[in-house]
Amino acid sequence: MRAFILLVKGTVNVNKHAGRWAILAAMLIGVLLVLGGYVLGAIPTGLLVGWAYGVDVRRVGSGNIGTANVMRAAGKWAAVLTMLGDMLKGLVPVVVARSLIENEWIIAAVALAAIAGHCWSVFLGFEGGKGVATGAGTSIGLAPVVGLGLFAFWWVVVLISRYTSLGAISVMVLSPIAFVLSGQPWPYVAYAVVGGVLVLWRHRENARALLRGTERKIGEKAVKEKAVKEDTRAG
Repeated sequence: MRAFILLVKGTVNVNKHAGRWAILAAMLIGVLLVLGGYVLGAIPTGLLVGWAYGVDVRRVGSGNIGTANVMRAAGKWAAVLTMLGDMLKGLVPVVVARSLIENEWIIAAVALAAIAGHCWSVFLGFEGGKGVATGAGTSIGLAPVVGLGLFAFWWVVVLISRYTSLGAISVMVLSPIAFVLSGQPWPYVAYAVVGGVLVLWRHRENARALLRGTERKIGEKAVKEKAVKEDTRAG
């Protein structure tokens, strides 16, 4: 009888230790997924594509590494590659996270980390883009139908207005509403709210330019800022 009691106690202790290790392993996986989302999001797609086309997009037009400025600096095909790359670096970490874990809060954190990585890239001294295409990728990863619908809405606004920033601002305002109305989990709704605020913050200068009527439209020729500054000094 005593041997049986000792065996039961030993089994309980083993189960307790196994449970603790399982919790630690789950926490470690969560942290690694979030860090992976940030690092992947931080890859400066627009800058790399610009270099491939012989242009440093940081010295052209607005200096931003996003799709719109890449189009001005290097053309439409460079912009297409940039948009696809930026979307993939948002989509991939979310899909990986959803395949490995079920915790929706961690999955939402991975999505936000990818957007933060794009906006504040460790590879660019914590500078970066504005998070629109990467946010589209993360939204599609979290809720495919909703994400694709928001992406289509962005295109409609952009094609009608010719302002990419107006499309981005419109989508960020609509996104939390779309996530709520479509019945998405609350962690994903929280992602839509926080992510929307981040992207809107990154577009604050664009919003001011839209109000002043000075925002650049799609297709407007980029100005090489460095050359302009040098000409100004020379004059």
